[in-house]
Amino acid sequence: MLYDLANTVFALGVSGLYFASWVKEEGAPDSALAIATASAMVVVIITSPWIGARSDHAGRRIRYLWPMTALAVVPTFFLASVDLIPSLALFAVALVGFNLGGVVYDALLPTVSTPANRGLVSGLGVGFGYVGSFIAVAVGALLLDQGYDRVFQGIAVMFAVLAIPTFFLIREPARPPAPGPPPRLADAGRHLIASWRATSMYTGLRRFLIGRFLYTDAVNTLIGGFLTIFAKEELGFTETQLEQLLAVAIAFAIVGGLGAGPLVDKFGPRKVLHGVLWMWMIAMTLGILAAALDAIGLAWALGGLGGMALGGLWASDRVYMARIAPPHRLGEFYGLYATVGRFATVLGPLLWALIVDGLGFSRTVALGALALFVAAGRVVLAGVDDQPRQWPQSSDASTA
Repeated sequence: MLYDLANTVFALGVSGLYFASWVKEEGAPDSALAIATASAMVVVIITSPWIGARSDHAGRRIRYLWPMTALAVVPTFFLASVDLIPSLALFAVALVGFNLGGVVYDALLPTVSTPANRGLVSGLGVGFGYVGSFIAVAVGALLLDQGYDRVFQGIAVMFAVLAIPTFFLIREPARPPAPGPPPRLADAGRHLIASWRATSMYTGLRRFLIGRFLYTDAVNTLIGGFLTIFAKEELGFTETQLEQLLAVAIAFAIVGGLGAGPLVDKFGPRKVLHGVLWMWMIAMTLGILAAALDAIGLAWALGGLGGMALGGLWASDRVYMARIAPPHRLGEFYGLYATVGRFATVLGPLLWALIVDGLGFSRTVALGALALFVAAGRVVLAGVDDQPRQWPQSSDASTA
């Protein structure tokens, strides 16, 4: 729960709010943030299955979690203390560490839960984690008058302090390393291709990953800073109004995460995820109407509904993945799970930049395009069941 809290401090404080605002104040176009994000995601796409497979091979996840956390914390500390281009580079490095850490962290879910309470545990992490958003906003409220560099220093310190207990409190079950040498970084590209081919061996896994690519294309683009830009540029929100809107969204995200967990255990992750995607489509439609009709009041409904959908999304889809992927390759396939999400994060910002900067359309059109991606993901996922799989006995070694 504390690591989820740390993650959210970074995700909202850096990616979702203050770095995007700083980039705009520096006079950079939307495409500057898009290129930095896309560059980081290319690295994440290639290396995610590799680091997941390394943790599978070692039989230990924590030993890979702490260096990835450091790779996120240290560059964050120096954001906005240097010029625009170096700060964009530091932001990209921090995104790599943050996302690769998430691969290993997600694969710890079976270690700290049972099949019967996995949804509850996931929902607790997500719901409690969104309290980190309030922490990120509080850090900004306290330090923004001193400059954006102070805000990022405060967020980096909070990330580190909240993440450290994970490295000492989680006791992974003893398991010897897998035979043979661990996967090499030089083979990361080949390993990515091999992992994707292996998804065809497991019922519904490849289709789930395709569907996840589609809906995370929209969601990760919005929470990666472009919702902040949309609210400020299209809806005319001030910094104070934006913080208030985010506070509403965060409160509902906590409710969404905590509420979705028990529902996942009772009804299964598939039904919960489908409901969440419908909520996303409605929320995005409200955002489009708010801009088109100059009905700013609708933006508050967008914040509440979108926040609840965000909490429910992460509480359900990582349990969905744990149910349809074999335990002995869980780190590897969580790496692929992260890869498709981050590949979507490459496409989403580039699509946004093409629509707004390249074709000259409004950001409302860009938001509509993202809503279509969510709808397509919902259609693809209709063909994936979430019935518990029966794995060979050897596959259960990692969760014995």
